[in-house]
Amino acid sequence: MKLQVLTLFCATQLALVSASQHERLLHRRQNPAPAPSGTSSTRAPSAAPTGSGVTTVTSTSVTVVTPPLASGATATNAPPLASITMSMPTQATLAVGSTYSKGATPPISGAPGLPTPFVFKMSEWPAQDRVPDTNSPEVQEWMKELDGFNIPGFSPTADGSCGGDPAAAAQAQQRGWWTCGGWTRDTDITACPDKGTWGVSFDDGPGPYTQNVLDYLKSKDIHATFFVVGSRVIERPAVLIEEYMSGHEISVHTWSHRPLTSLTTAEVVAELGWTRKAIHTVLGVTPTTMRPPFGDIDDRVRAISLAMGMVPIMWTRTPSGGVFDTNDWRVAAGQVTGVQSFQTFQTILNNASGIDTGFIVLQHDIHEVTVDLAVGYTLDAAIHHNPPYSLKAIGECTKTPATNLYLETTQNSTFPYTNRTNVDVDGDGKAETTKGAGGSSGAEFTQASIFTALLAAAAATSSLLFI
Repeated sequence: MKLQVLTLFCATQLALVSASQHERLLHRRQNPAPAPSGTSSTRAPSAAPTGSGVTTVTSTSVTVVTPPLASGATATNAPPLASITMSMPTQATLAVGSTYSKGATPPISGAPGLPTPFVFKMSEWPAQDRVPDTNSPEVQEWMKELDGFNIPGFSPTADGSCGGDPAAAAQAQQRGWWTCGGWTRDTDITACPDKGTWGVSFDDGPGPYTQNVLDYLKSKDIHATFFVVGSRVIERPAVLIEEYMSGHEISVHTWSHRPLTSLTTAEVVAELGWTRKAIHTVLGVTPTTMRPPFGDIDDRVRAISLAMGMVPIMWTRTPSGGVFDTNDWRVAAGQVTGVQSFQTFQTILNNASGIDTGFIVLQHDIHEVTVDLAVGYTLDAAIHHNPPYSLKAIGECTKTPATNLYLETTQNSTFPYTNRTNVDVDGDGKAETTKGAGGSSGAEFTQASIFTALLAAAAATSSLLFI
């Protein structure tokens, strides 16, 4: 166990040391750097490897064997694997594949029709990519959702990293801190239950190249879960609508993509509340799930999320310390090459064969290189693996009814607890809906607090998972 803790500590340290660079990359997402003088700003399309054999790509000392694509599967225009680097020339972005009118019927049974098309008004939203002001009327209303819940009194961590806050790291087990030691609670979703199943998801979008992902998924009849950032939702609402209307699952990934354990309770509420509102404004539905940026969650953040009606979804770790992170974002950060990232993914597939459940993988649709890796290589590697993996959205792989993924339609029968409280999604002082079976009101979940449930879970060996 000590060796496992040390292994995970080192892995999470490496990840979080690079977190600030990842944040800077997120802020540059709207305006990619221009191509160097004398080069083309648009990359010539290059099909992914095809044929019945394999293609071996060598970069420095790393050799990776890429699988063949299915016959005729050459439409992704992904560049050769060895060419996928931070500095590669960019290609033109694609327009959204479909447009929808007000009132269009979503694929979720009982969901309201699409709202009036979103029009951005700066005065109505917080500054993009910054932690929202906690003194706003909206946040003050959302804070009321915590009433009756025992939110742990842990102080915010210094920066969400183990090395940045040794005192908090020393209490990681007591705090249930995922970042330091991989501690989870049984309210977390960490894997698909069925062996051989990959819960496909993408973080940080909607991005400039998300349409490439949507086109690929459509061609393969695969659904995914999109963990969207509120600042990106108001920037690319049409892409979010296409994700939702195409049958993909939408989940909350905060407003400004900060490590949540480093924020105050009011700031966590603001990050979740504004993202939830943005999604509801564009789609007319409110997600009942969330993913913390960098996987940075502890019992305080869990309790806030659950009190606001959002179940945390993480990604998988093996008992020996293997983390199911493709490292695709490290390619965008210039820390590894596409070849090395794909080698990491091959390790993930090998690790997946050694666990008794399915798995959830961390990958992103915010950068062009991460999209190229997904549609050109990782997804096909899983499809053509021997034996092939079954690719499903996380709600689908966990057998959660699609209706339970949104507040407006949930029957709340498969999530960890029944929470029936009024929810003011817009933050205007008027409750739009309730959390609970069939949307009906009921007794508030007050006396048996979330924190009490979390402590009970921690006391049970089978409920404190080291994965």
